Amino acid sequence: MSPRPSTVWSLLRAMVFVATTPSALSAEEAIVDDLPTVTIVGTREDAQLIPGAVDVITLEELDLQRPFTANEALRRAPGVNVRDEEGFGLRPNIGIRGLNPTRSTKITLLEDGLPLAYAPYGDNASYFHPPIERYRGIEVLRGTNALAYGPQTIGGVINYLTPDAPEDFSGFLQFGGGSRDYFNGHARVGGEGFLADYVRKQGQGARDNLDHAIDDLNFKYTTTLSKAHSLKLRLNLYQEDSTVTYSGLTAAELERLGARYNPFENDGFDIVRQGASLSHRWSPSAALKLDTSVYYGAFDRDWWRQSSSTTDGQCGSAFTARRLAGLAVDVAACASAQGRLRRYEFHGIESRLHHDNAFGQLTVGAKRHVEEQVRRQINSDGPQTRNGRLVEHNLRDTDAVALFVTQRFDFGRFTVTPILRHERIDAERADRLTGLSGTTRVTETLPGIGVTWRIDGALTAFAGVHEGFSPPRVEDLIAGGGTATEVDAESSTNFEMGLRGEPLDGVRFQLAYFRNDFDNLIAVGSIAGGGTPLSQGEALFAGLEASSSIDLPSGVFGNVALTWLDRAEQSTAFRNVANGAAVGVAGNRQPYSPEYTATVALGFARGPVSVQVDIQHLSEQFADFANTVAGSADGQRGVIDAHTIVGATLNYRHDDLWQGFLTVKNLTDRVYIVDRTRGIQLGMPRLVQAGVRVNF
Repeated sequence: MSPRPSTVWSLLRAMVFVATTPSALSAEEAIVDDLPTVTIVGTREDAQLIPGAVDVITLEELDLQRPFTANEALRRAPGVNVRDEEGFGLRPNIGIRGLNPTRSTKITLLEDGLPLAYAPYGDNASYFHPPIERYRGIEVLRGTNALAYGPQTIGGVINYLTPDAPEDFSGFLQFGGGSRDYFNGHARVGGEGFLADYVRKQGQGARDNLDHAIDDLNFKYTTTLSKAHSLKLRLNLYQEDSTVTYSGLTAAELERLGARYNPFENDGFDIVRQGASLSHRWSPSAALKLDTSVYYGAFDRDWWRQSSSTTDGQCGSAFTARRLAGLAVDVAACASAQGRLRRYEFHGIESRLHHDNAFGQLTVGAKRHVEEQVRRQINSDGPQTRNGRLVEHNLRDTDAVALFVTQRFDFGRFTVTPILRHERIDAERADRLTGLSGTTRVTETLPGIGVTWRIDGALTAFAGVHEGFSPPRVEDLIAGGGTATEVDAESSTNFEMGLRGEPLDGVRFQLAYFRNDFDNLIAVGSIAGGGTPLSQGEALFAGLEASSSIDLPSGVFGNVALTWLDRAEQSTAFRNVANGAAVGVAGNRQPYSPEYTATVALGFARGPVSVQVDIQHLSEQFADFANTVAGSADGQRGVIDAHTIVGATLNYRHDDLWQGFLTVKNLTDRVYIVDRTRGIQLGMPRLVQAGVRVNF
């Protein structure tokens, strides 16, 4: 791998110089609000005006839970289904309201309001996730207001919030460790406009030969230029060095060799992800502000592996036969390794104008986003060889323009908010081995409208309907020969209605009904057992979400997130895009769409001590479109049984000087299946972790 971490830093030297030049303002002239972290929900008062379901996971909740991964934290939001993979949460599989969670392709991931995914238009598959320790909160948005973001507006939006710099110089050092060789070091320092944050996290994953090590470095600087102008600079460098395979277990391997068995010690996964943004706020008056951000990112990924599934023939038929029989294999005897080498670069500019007017508030947004993907595959002749025959060399370019406008109309206790979004996406694919290329364009205009009714000071009703949209991946849209493929964009009509409020001090709730009707939903080959070709069809998802939190003077606190996914059906049989052949059955349930999910946290705090118990439950789910019940020999099909996982956390805070914690994940050490897409993947065994933070 030849990552280029210096690229972004060279590109932004001029930005750093401008942003770190001292302001000539006196303290009296400086504005109070100097471009805070961009939120999509905002304060509790702001949330009352949002005509859709919203959830905010706060820093206090994260500190009480001490989540090991972002997956744990996200399960606190109803409607969110997060599927584990390697145990460390580094390859996020996040779905919302029944949509398949594989690689988080059906949702929009943001960080401080800007794209977190490296190719949200051309290939919205996530192969990395920053450590949860980086964040001070998470916002989850469903419904009509998703049209203000995008391009994925069929599921929802997740916005991770990074901390802002403290006014006075301060920071902390935190160290943690535990079972499975776990270590976590976290340092943060900031003040007077700057913040630096570093996380080192390492340990073993859910199976043998899954070893992970990540480094995450962030820098943020905010400065006031005048009463009306402020700047914020953000820089990020993320690196991962892991031993991780793509293949799961066969049924016989699980039975005979155990849940932690994994022979692929030669597989390697390396990432370098660089990011930078410069944001400007112009606030000429209290009623008008214009936020503009320019951003850049680069993502290098090298994944060398000897098997991509339990039926992969890369190491020969005898090797596969031994796996299917549950016999240990010698990966050193397999004279092959395949390198999936990827480089993504993206940049863009986005502006949002907010104007408080006599009717309510007008928001207008515009974005230009450009992506370049370079995809190579090299096949070697040895298990640890990292060179060989170049068998794939593709270039994929995406150039997108998005516009949206929304006006909130206030009528006393009622608000009505129409919204309109337009997307234009130009895509190009070029095969550098054959010289073939092709181009195509996708355009879509998406309307929506939402309403809220403030019943009284404690209750708010909301409802909304909007047209959802998700663009096809460039590789799906343009065939290898350069011709356009007859695959449509994903489109849906999304409706929801609900009620939220705070009927008692310290008691909050939200209840929502949703119905998402898809004219077209795309299923890529890796979704159902790895053998399903690119397919599409009509689908329907409907159900109920409920969440509640309590924080009582007695010291009792807790929250509940419940989802009942009543409908998750294939309205029509999904069909192979290439030949029209049916790959599903009309009326069957969609794979990886459990009917019930529940997360319950209950705790008690007294003085410096708090204790919390977490319970997470998923009902059974299918792993393929055929709704196969019995487990297949290759492990890629069959029901994934329901499971309930319990954890507990003990926190101790000594004033503001230091704090310690002890946490146990999977308290009962339950063995459970989480995924079958490329064979059986298991959840993490019991984890015991402890740590201490020293503040200064």
